[in-house]
This record gives sequence, C-alpha cells and structure tokens, in this order.
Amino acid sequence: MTFRTNYTVNRTPRFSLLSEDQKARMFRGVIKTLNDTGANVHHEGVRELLAKNRCKVDGKRVRIPPEVVRDALASVPPTTTIYSWDGDEEMCYVEPGRSYFGPGPTPPNFIDTDTLERRPYQRKDATIVARVCDALPNIGYVQSLGSIDDVTHALSDVYEFADMIQNTRKVIMNWAFSVENVMDEHRIGIVMAGGEEAFKRHPNFIHYSEPISPLTSDFDAIGKCYYCAEHRIPQVYTPCCIGGATVPATHAGQLIVAMSESMVGVVVSQLLNPGTCILIGGVQSILDMRRTIYSYGAPELSIMSAAYTELLNYVGLPMYSTSGCTDTKKMDIQSAIEAAYSIHTAMMSGANFVHDNGYTESGITGDVFQTVMDDEIIGMSRLICGGVEVNEETLAVEEICNVGPGGHYLYEDHTMKWFRKHYQPSLMDRNSYEDWDAQGRLTMKDRIVKKTRDIIENHEGPVSRVPEDAKKDIQKILDSAEERVRSK
Repeated sequence: MTFRTNYTVNRTPRFSLLSEDQKARMFRGVIKTLNDTGANVHHEGVRELLAKNRCKVDGKRVRIPPEVVRDALASVPPTTTIYSWDGDEEMCYVEPGRSYFGPGPTPPNFIDTDTLERRPYQRKDATIVARVCDALPNIGYVQSLGSIDDVTHALSDVYEFADMIQNTRKVIMNWAFSVENVMDEHRIGIVMAGGEEAFKRHPNFIHYSEPISPLTSDFDAIGKCYYCAEHRIPQVYTPCCIGGATVPATHAGQLIVAMSESMVGVVVSQLLNPGTCILIGGVQSILDMRRTIYSYGAPELSIMSAAYTELLNYVGLPMYSTSGCTDTKKMDIQSAIEAAYSIHTAMMSGANFVHDNGYTESGITGDVFQTVMDDEIIGMSRLICGGVEVNEETLAVEEICNVGPGGHYLYEDHTMKWFRKHYQPSLMDRNSYEDWDAQGRLTMKDRIVKKTRDIIENHEGPVSRVPEDAKKDIQKILDSAEERVRSK
C-alpha cells in the first residue's frame, strides 16, 4: 500500500517546437559546418591551441572535427552557481529549465527617468539601472541597458561594471571591449568578493562576449573567451545573427550558423579548463527588408529563441535567450504586446538567462521603465509556468465536503492560508471604477513611471554596505585603466 501523505505532483508547462528528428538533423548540420567549412579565428594563440587538439588549421580558418565538438559538449558542467558579490547567497543557479531574466547591454541611448526623453546614456544611468533591478523581484541578474557616453569611451564598459556591482547584490552580466578591460573587471570582481580565492569559490559575475556572424571569432571575442576560461569565470559566447543578412533567411539555417559560431568558444573553453561554465544562444532575429532594421519585436525572435533552447537542451548546453524588447520607440501598447509574448515564450521554453528586457527602438535605446513593466509580465508568466500544485491539501476534498452545496469558502482556514498565494500585481489595475477615479485615473504608463521613480528615490541598494577599502581599490583600478588608455 502507498500512502500519499504530503505527496505533491507538480508539472511545469513547457511547449515544444522541434521534433527529435529535427533537432538531430540541425545538430548534424552544425557538425558538418564545423568539420567541412569551419570558422575564421583571428587569434594565433587560440589557433595553436586548436591545432594541438586535433583541429585542422589553415591560415585563420579552423575546422573542428566531430569528436572534438562532442568531447567539449561532454565537458560543459550541467550546473553552475553564481553568487552575490558578498558571497552570502547563491543568486543564479545554472541548470536545465531554470530561468533568470535581466536587461541587456550596449544601447547608445537611454530614456531619461526625469524628462522621459531619449538622450545619450550617461554614467549615472548604470547606477539607476542597477538599483532599479535590485528592487525588482522578477529580475534575476543585471546588465546596464546602455553604453556610457560621458566617460573615456574606451573604458565605458569598465565604469559601467564598477558602478553596477556596487549598487546591487544580484549577479552582474558584464561585457568588455578588450581582454585588458575584462582583466580590469575581473579585478573589480575580486575586490568585491574579498580576494582572489573568495572569487574562485564564489564568482559574482558572468562575462558576455560575441563572435561575429558569419563564422568569425575576432581577436577580442575569442581572446576574452580564452581569458575567462583560464580563470574559470562563467561566460556567455553568443553571436547576434541577422536572418537574411549575416546568416541564412531560413530559421533552421540561421540556428546552424549561430550554434557553429558559438561552438568555437565552447571548444576553446573546455580545452583550456574542462568543466568551466559557458552559455550560448544570443539574439536571433530577422532583418526587416522594408525598413532595414534588425527587428527585436518580430515573432521570429521568439520562434528561433525557443527552438534554439530546445536544440541546446538536446546537446546539454544552457541557453542565453532574448525577451522583453520592442521595435517601438517608447514604452507603449506595442512594447507591451511584443514584450509579453517574447517573455512568455522564453519562460515556456525553459531558457536559462534571458536578456534585453528593457530594449526599445530595435536595441538602440535602453528604457528602465520598460524593464519595470517587463518585471510584472515575468512574474505573471512565471506563475503560469509554475503549473498546478496537486497534493492532499490542495485537492481540498475535505473542505469541499464540509462546505457542501450552496455554501461559501470565505471564512475557511484553508482559504485564509491559500488565498495569500494568489498572484498580486504591482502595476495591473484591479480597482473598481470609483476607486480608480478617486486615485487619479492613473494609466499603466502612469503607474510604471510612479513605481520606477519611487524605486530610484527610495531604494538605496547595497552601496552603503560596500566596504570603504573596496571602493578605494575600485577607484585605483579605474585610475590605472585611465593611465593605460592615455599611454597608448
């Protein structure tokens, strides 16, 4: 006899776009591309490493045989933990089906939080984005939503990282222009962790870099990959593929090229340091041929991102996906529609890290108001993907029988316990008309702006807890970097 006391059955909803045969055929396409055509690798040291490990090197062209690809895939760890900078808490746990959502990096413009107008991204904005993300319950990691314009341009990535990591305990996904800048950021991560050994035990950031489509690992991208693998820094190595321009116009063809490009980084990382964490995926969308823009709101972005997640699950790799972004210029009905379906698709696919929540204008402008709206959508989507909990208590058969026909459940202890688990939105309007009218007839945009500005004004974040010695050491790293740039 089996007793089901405290026994829970809970199924997480997922959808599937690809059959097993489709995934197998696409992966065979990747294997053939890497073996027969290969990729250009613009880094002599990396080419030497690959040549010593059964790869065929002809000038800058590197062809990677199937057995090397399969060995690398077998070496990527199934789980990895990234911590808060103080090492007290596991903030991101990379494992199949666990999803974290965050902003993205790089837009040159930003929606000013006071004027609501588009302007160049400034250093203060990195702090604003970090603090807002720190306060949002459904944002799991932090990127900047921009590239700083009012500092030394060659070091805007380093300033961005230095300011973000001091204003949130959440994991930072940083980027860098060069290996030297990655080294600066690594030093900052070590300072915040309390030393090199502490950082090795509890890494507090993930590094993000991009190869170039089609099939090119430039010197800086693969050099950063090499450095991160050497130091066992979790990393993302993903291209930004433009369907019909830098990759084939067909979705299957695009994903084969994208995965082939990223597999160069996977192979290099595992040859250097087997078991180091690496994610691939990236932005996968189309060129709108009528308007010549790379569409961040296209439904194709969601289709390809979900399909790519399945393909990577098939070979055992974690997925770096995209959602919460839009082609429209400011947060509006279009941005809500495009964000909602891309977020829910990413959630339903089980992608691991999902970036660009807050991108507007096809990735040209970062908008933290959009990120705040996305946070609400993520929370609703996560609830749906939590499925239905089924156990003796949730079945509530005893309560149903006790209340019987014609009764109600308002005063039941069971209701008092379980209604608190119902989703409570922070932005959606559920008021009566009279209450909505009395509270100022606020629209969704009004409520988002109010919530965002309240966070900026009142949520300090952890900056006051950053040790003064750490702040001084970070400033020394920035000063040293400035001297290096001036001397060139």
